Amino acid sequence: MRLDPNEDDDVSLFDAEEDSATRKNKIKHPLASFFHLFFRVSAILVYLLCGLVGGSFIACMVTIILLLSCDFWTVKNITGRLMVGLRWWNQVDDDGKSHWVFESRKASGTQSSASRISNAESRIFWLGLIICPVIWVIFAFSTLISFKIKWLAVVIMGVVLQGANLYGYVRCKVGARTNLKSLATNYFGRQFLKQAFTKQEES
Repeated sequence: MRLDPNEDDDVSLFDAEEDSATRKNKIKHPLASFFHLFFRVSAILVYLLCGLVGGSFIACMVTIILLLSCDFWTVKNITGRLMVGLRWWNQVDDDGKSHWVFESRKASGTQSSASRISNAESRIFWLGLIICPVIWVIFAFSTLISFKIKWLAVVIMGVVLQGANLYGYVRCKVGARTNLKSLATNYFGRQFLKQAFTKQEES
């Protein structure tokens, strides 16, 4: 029995789409994905273990700060560029003025920037970037409530370093020239107008 050549074309087309979806969901940079989570999760675990088990406060503090510093450098300079195509930094011009630069990867040729980014890596990147600073904020409140003032400096360091990376990459995502306050204001303004028009049409 002879098959219709059009059916062969359909099969190859669907196979190509499945292969493209598989490649997009594949982790392209496993080492970068591992270290994106390793340092920040390790800092949280060390903080929890030191609080529960005890031990030398100085040793715990130095270990946590070293892990947070390694995480800040790794996320800022390596994992953001490889996993989601974003980067940010500070530069000083000839006049001595400091400027913050926020960049996103541009499309090259016929391949768009979004198609080069793995969905799996993007989820790992943003989940780790958002959840860990929230945990450090919770630690800050628990430290104040329990009057563990000696841990306050360590917790503030975690909030500042991981919060700085979160802010920088959010600015890269929404655009370097976009003001986050005006962005939020415009969003809620559009939602208010949408609801107003909806109610007007219903009446």
